Amino acid sequence: MVRGVYIHIPFCHQICNYCDFNKVFFHNQPVDEYIEAVGKEIAMAVNNMPEQFENIETIYLGGGTPTALSPNQISRLLELIAKHLNIDVIEFTAEANPDELTIEKLKALKNGGVNRLSLGVQSFDQQLLQKLGRTHTNDDVYKAIDNAIAVGFQNINIDLMYGLPGQSIELWEDTLEKALALNLPHYSAYSLIVEPKTIFYIQFSKGMLHLPPEEQEAKMYDLLMERMEDSGLSQYEISNFAKEGFQSLHNKIYWDNDEYAGFGAGAHGYMNGIRYSNYGPIKKYLQSIHMGQLPILHRHQVSINEKCEEEMFLGLRKNEGVSYQQFEKKIGFSLNEKYGEIISKLMDDGLVMEEEGRVKLTRKGRFLGNEVFQQFLLYE
Repeated sequence: MVRGVYIHIPFCHQICNYCDFNKVFFHNQPVDEYIEAVGKEIAMAVNNMPEQFENIETIYLGGGTPTALSPNQISRLLELIAKHLNIDVIEFTAEANPDELTIEKLKALKNGGVNRLSLGVQSFDQQLLQKLGRTHTNDDVYKAIDNAIAVGFQNINIDLMYGLPGQSIELWEDTLEKALALNLPHYSAYSLIVEPKTIFYIQFSKGMLHLPPEEQEAKMYDLLMERMEDSGLSQYEISNFAKEGFQSLHNKIYWDNDEYAGFGAGAHGYMNGIRYSNYGPIKKYLQSIHMGQLPILHRHQVSINEKCEEEMFLGLRKNEGVSYQQFEKKIGFSLNEKYGEIISKLMDDGLVMEEEGRVKLTRKGRFLGNEVFQQFLLYE
């Protein structure tokens, strides 16, 4: 049974230099046809497997950029979602660009059941934003948040990025200061990863992208954790910080390695022990829907070994870590039986610790998270 539903909106008015998600320029795209197709895909899945969708807890509109849609298009999309899914969920998130979030769009989102916003802010330095390919200004951010609060949104997150080309410690401090002055209930902050098939990757491969050294990036992460804690925000995952009661429930489904449905072009899902992905090209996606078929490109039955690995590298992202009891309940044998030696070695290295029936990253381990996760991925 799925706990959450992810819906992908692949349209953007501007393509960011670092983004490797499935997306296309909005102009000249069959946007209205796509929205109707998403509604049909959801209907097909729910009709085929009604029991899977009986107790969904979260819905997440991601992209691309959901707020690239017009207010009428947003309303139509949400109307179709409500027709086939129970939208009276605990958390219903929409991603948004600050410069696209008009009062009309905010009202359309709110009226359609959305109760959480996640704004792609990334930085409060205009030069860095231009390097990233972002089009908003700081004033756009302040206006979007003020308008969102006026419309009735209380659960608001902003995404930030560090380790950016030309970003100094001082610029990162300034961004953190401006972000925390907003006194929002949730913040996400990610280090830049140069992904293939992005503009940054092309620049990097030509020696044109100059990134901060690793030790500087580590200092930025340390500063992030320190400032968030000083502001009364608890770190509950490697990159996420929240006030009490405002943790991202949808993202927690991923980290808990629980099942969720994915709808839309290029969306991924995990249902009945099978990880699947949809066709990415919009034309291929629409063709499948028009033929009355689910637009699934690839299915993969998760093996017991893969499930063990996923339990560890996803669960260790959370500050609460991986529960010995939950692991055994889900997998069928004990955590020590599978990973006892590796956990002992990582404890000796000061990267993980055991506490209250859980194994979790230490503060040192958070800086070296990928190295820790790799220990479990390489294990056979």
